[in-house]
Amino acid sequence: MSDLTLADVEAIARAAHATQTDKDGRPYIEHVQAVADGVRARGGSDEQLAAAWLHDTIEDGALSEGWLEGAALPQATKDMVRAVSKRAGESMEEYTRRILATPGALLIKEADLAHNTDPDRLARLDEPTRNRLREKYARMRRLLGLTGEGRTGEGRDQV
Repeated sequence: MSDLTLADVEAIARAAHATQTDKDGRPYIEHVQAVADGVRARGGSDEQLAAAWLHDTIEDGALSEGWLEGAALPQATKDMVRAVSKRAGESMEEYTRRILATPGALLIKEADLAHNTDPDRLARLDEPTRNRLREKYARMRRLLGLTGEGRTGEGRDQV
């Protein structure tokens, strides 16, 4: 079986998230697209772009771990998808340590957090949800060593 192309991965992600909506009732694929666009804008590699398209598929149950294991994708892409997939019962500290330990994963999470904290997106939510998410994502950014909208002084973590 030949490797999946980025177009193939995008089509798989679009199909996997086709029936899902976000907290505001918008098609969830809009978030996935924004994360992929953010990875591209930050100079991400093809492996990182593929992982960005798939970043929530395992965590949300849209695709299985078995699917990911058998997919014709580079191991680096699979590792990044697993790294950014929050696991049940896992602390934020454990989660962020895994992201930081996986080459390439931090860039994907950075793009994810940027879209999750987009002021226009947050403004559509009720105030308690908005405040809860702001606090959650600010804590995650601190644990990942991300400051403001930019990166820390470290170099890009590309594969």
